[in-house]
Amino acid sequence: MTQYEQNPGVTYTPPAGHHLLTPLYDLGVALTTREALWRNRLVELLSPQDDDVILDIGAGTGRLASLLAKRNPATRYFGIDPDQAAIDIAQAKAAREETSATFKVAHFSQDAVSSWPKPTKVALCLVLHQVPLEEKLRLLRAIYSTLESGGMLFIADYSEQRSWLMRTLFRSTIQRLDGVSDTQPNADGVLVPLMTQAGFAQIEEPAQFNTITGSISILKGIKAGPNTE
Repeated sequence: MTQYEQNPGVTYTPPAGHHLLTPLYDLGVALTTREALWRNRLVELLSPQDDDVILDIGAGTGRLASLLAKRNPATRYFGIDPDQAAIDIAQAKAAREETSATFKVAHFSQDAVSSWPKPTKVALCLVLHQVPLEEKLRLLRAIYSTLESGGMLFIADYSEQRSWLMRTLFRSTIQRLDGVSDTQPNADGVLVPLMTQAGFAQIEEPAQFNTITGSISILKGIKAGPNTE
């Protein structure tokens, strides 16, 4: 058990870096990350089908849940996040939109989602840059174990900052808000090696977006099964 699981509410970073900013999270992300572009591209890549079960780790305020429900209401969506305030917002959105999204307040682990059906696809958005290196790997390994054979993981997050401009913007915004120790490995390109270490195959970067807070990548990996190797 990691320190994140042992001390919930103390060791994790809230969606906007500070608990008081959670109500402003949606606006902040929309203004600073070109969210409409990368979230819509993520939904396209997830391509929610009628028989899909999509697990959203770091569900936050329910932005992805809303988009997926609009794309395909038949897709089963389950979201988990340790932030009670964020999940309260997500549940209120789901109620207004009359969707069937299910949410849970908890740190992600296999045990935490054991009562839910095994996901065919997992989304992990803007989480890994906020956690220590050991937690990044723990999350990826737990996702691999939780996925159905042949299932897919999609990460949307700050990944390798490839240009001087993106590195400078990342340092002056995200690293000032979330700190350097957790965010720097992402900027150095650690996510793809960690995905490989966790067991994922056919890893690719189908999309990348330059923003005023740094570069956000969408990464895809597959849990190899009989028909995927």
